[in-house]
Amino acid sequence: MGDRPARILTIAGSDSGGGAGIQADIKTITMLGGHAMTAITAITAQNSRGVDAVQVLDADMVIAQINAVACDFGLDAIKIGMLGSPQIAEALADWLAGQGDTPVVFDPVMIASSGAVLADPATIAAFKRLMACATLVTPNLPELDALGGEEAVLQLAPALLIKGGHAGEDTVTDRLVTREGEVACWDDPRIVSPHSHGTGCTLSSAIATLMGQGVPLVQAVERARLFVRLALRDAPALVDANGPMGHQIVRNDALAPGLYLNQITLGATDYAASVTFYRALGLTQIVDSPDNGYARFEAGNGATLSIHVGKDTGGALAYLECADLDARVSALASEGFAFDQMPRDEDWGWREARLCDPAGNVLCLYFGGENRRYPPWRIATD
Repeated sequence: MGDRPARILTIAGSDSGGGAGIQADIKTITMLGGHAMTAITAITAQNSRGVDAVQVLDADMVIAQINAVACDFGLDAIKIGMLGSPQIAEALADWLAGQGDTPVVFDPVMIASSGAVLADPATIAAFKRLMACATLVTPNLPELDALGGEEAVLQLAPALLIKGGHAGEDTVTDRLVTREGEVACWDDPRIVSPHSHGTGCTLSSAIATLMGQGVPLVQAVERARLFVRLALRDAPALVDANGPMGHQIVRNDALAPGLYLNQITLGATDYAASVTFYRALGLTQIVDSPDNGYARFEAGNGATLSIHVGKDTGGALAYLECADLDARVSALASEGFAFDQMPRDEDWGWREARLCDPAGNVLCLYFGGENRRYPPWRIATD
């Protein structure tokens, strides 16, 4: 694919409040390095309090939008969200039947987080044909029940991501299952936030983007889940409740393929003086560990900088984050790169490998994920 961004088509409804639907999809695809293209199925008048009006587009217009971008730009992956009518669902199923191996992620949107019904029984019935065209179906628990359960979905679709957020437990469990059985399961602490509008849209569009970039299914789901968790943590609190997430902050977290220069550690001699300096400079302190002589700060773009008393004083340690750390290190080692430390899990929640450049500068290839900006010991920030 080279430098060309993955071409991702999202087929979904518009959310005038910007938290879900087409708007959430565009933000997600863009933040993950893809090129977002859209086919709008319905226009909604909505905000954090609910959906005031819905205008569903004609099925021919939806297909016209799809054809316009597909025949010109081409497609690397497709995400399907809110459809609005059985006519659109049937027309889309007809169109998808001729699309070959393009990954299709189908999020069977039925009810908005505000409680508004976004799919009537006839539309839900038409979902069967779409599931048969999908690479992955991503229902939450109520949607899975409405679709007839796990077995019914897997009779049509080859893979199913069962989202456990609606279970209400302190631990959120998501299961990825195929016709051969469960292939992956993730358990994470629930992020308690009043601003979770658009989580399903964001997750499905993130998976589609990553698959369009060539990331295998399991890894695509894993990284997409992390994108959602970070966006939840970064929610800007624009309203009292049911507000949008913080997609715009999740840009340096090594979820899309590649190396991300997002962390620098500098040596220090006076902990208090260094902390005062970087706070006055305008960085946000997120870790304060004077007993260890260690502090970490966050910049506005989500990159981080640490100071460590007695560690490489006067020098710097650059961190390049990559989600495929082990595979990347293995490939580099086979090309002749000499690593002083092969990938290993560290006490602070990062997995790290280390090597030196020709001048002797130490580089750390690592994956910190959620623990880079949101470690368990992150201090409260304004």
